[in-house]
Amino acid sequence: MTSSTRLPHQSDPPLSPRQTLPTMYDLPSENPEEPGLPDEFHAWQSQLLRETFRPRNWNPDEVFSAMDLNLYYDVTHPNWYKRPDWFAVVGVPRLYEGRDLRLSYVRWQERVDPLIVVELLSPGTEEEDLGQTTSQPGKPPTKWEVYEQILRVPYYFVFSRYTDRLQVFQLVGDSYQSAELTEGRFRIPRIGLSLGLWQGNYENLDRLWLRWMTITGELIPTSSERAEQLAARLRDLGIDPDRLD
Repeated sequence: MTSSTRLPHQSDPPLSPRQTLPTMYDLPSENPEEPGLPDEFHAWQSQLLRETFRPRNWNPDEVFSAMDLNLYYDVTHPNWYKRPDWFAVVGVPRLYEGRDLRLSYVRWQERVDPLIVVELLSPGTEEEDLGQTTSQPGKPPTKWEVYEQILRVPYYFVFSRYTDRLQVFQLVGDSYQSAELTEGRFRIPRIGLSLGLWQGNYENLDRLWLRWMTITGELIPTSSERAEQLAARLRDLGIDPDRLD
């Protein structure tokens, strides 16, 4: 056994593995090139965004949203991609060519750029998410450069579960400008929705979440919340929803 592989010195009595071995913060990902993955919060938060994203003035068949899906953006470098934690496009078929689930989102085939991108901060991705890094010669551009200069995504949101801070960047002219929240929300009239912070229980975890609301701030219910609302209405009518079967 070399010195580089020698186990940590054990005390007497030995300390538990919980105290001596690396924690989840030391081993954040099974893929060193994707330092933000996998992450349980990313999955639940992105799913909540997907469940509550229902633009008021768009046919659901013309709305596409995805989480952790490869987004290919440059026809001259077809293998370059970014993988937003969550993004949404309006004005494209819900299904690829109207018939199949997408394996990725390919800009030069879809011909419609994302309207919204959300990134969830991780310690290993924070600087790039916030535009504090620059691309290297011969290497793909950074996320910020792709969203701002290539895809020209109108609304870019960055949320940190560590600080519970939501930052909004709106494309103004050729560059992103920081935008302010109103009552903890940011309104997007084009789709009749606002994106904001909500303290509540989702998947049995009570914390501050990012979720879609109406322009006036009413919560857009998840599927389970809609089921609960329907059950409550039935009970008001004297019908026991548990006996409908």
